[in-house]
Amino acid sequence: MIERRQTRPVSVGGVAVGGGAPVTVQSMTNTDTSDPAATLAQIARLTEAGCEIVRVAIPNAEALDGFRAICASSPIPVVADIHFDHRLAIQAAALGAAKLRINPGNIGATKRVDAVIEAAGEAGIPIRIGVNAGSLAEEYHDRDWPLADKLAASAQAFCEHFESRGFEDIVVSAKASSVNATIDAYRLLAERVPYPLHIGVTEAGTSVSGTVKSSVGIGVLLREGIGDTLRVSLTADPVQEVLVGWEILGALDIRRLGPELMSCPTCGRCQVDLIPVAEEIERRLRTRRTPVKVAVMGCIVNGPGEARDADIGVAAGKGVGLIFAKGEALKKVPEDQIVEALMAEIDRLDAENA
Repeated sequence: MIERRQTRPVSVGGVAVGGGAPVTVQSMTNTDTSDPAATLAQIARLTEAGCEIVRVAIPNAEALDGFRAICASSPIPVVADIHFDHRLAIQAAALGAAKLRINPGNIGATKRVDAVIEAAGEAGIPIRIGVNAGSLAEEYHDRDWPLADKLAASAQAFCEHFESRGFEDIVVSAKASSVNATIDAYRLLAERVPYPLHIGVTEAGTSVSGTVKSSVGIGVLLREGIGDTLRVSLTADPVQEVLVGWEILGALDIRRLGPELMSCPTCGRCQVDLIPVAEEIERRLRTRRTPVKVAVMGCIVNGPGEARDADIGVAAGKGVGLIFAKGEALKKVPEDQIVEALMAEIDRLDAENA
């Protein structure tokens, strides 16, 4: 069991973050906020994939009307993402934002940050203090320190300022594109501040490289009990961010949204075209929520034994698939019926667990 760091609880539109609540999965829309229909359509897809909190950019005042409509109709809490212009944050708080995300380092003068703090307090919503290499507290910009130290010190300084204003409804992040700097920064923050930590590796990259960097960085932190909510940052469809986030949580046995798929990498013994079979089963399992373990194995001799702890699975032979449950053979089916036969058994398990 992973012993999680204890943090103060924060409520984001009714979703608990910190205070022992389950680690939540977030993403961010990449649609035009001025187009609420398109943004809400994307939020619906994200929600179906398991997203629990969604962040929406407000780049200018023209986006505020769209943001209002998005907040009014979104099925999950909406976080307003603000840079530079504190007035946008103030207005977003009044338009239904469940949380504000600001970089105090790029908002400008202290009085502007204080105005945002006041607006969030009046609206009864939390603020995420988001720090990265481009938004350090001014006093740390030119210090010859490791980036992680500057990130953590900046975030801590901002937290202390918020506290001096009587505001402690805070979530903190200190992200870098470097996995090591990110891990080190969050380790420091976990020792220094009592607030929930929003973890992730920023600017991680495209689907493959970004998934690897995010999985390593987020995975290490979660394994150490650090992190209350996460966002996987990918240059890809944001739905992919949500799927990867859940895979990270599931791999560590922290939370599972639905079935767990195990599949072998295939080798010269495999006598069916297993890769498209595994991909199709994975696709169909994404909409399921019963926490069963499903195995797709390429060898009819070793498959059931290697996957003995799977609830249901298939082991491939020459042009056939052996459907098994808990290591015991159930039936053989032709290769072109493997997917349907396996899904039928999963349907049966779903019905038994309903």
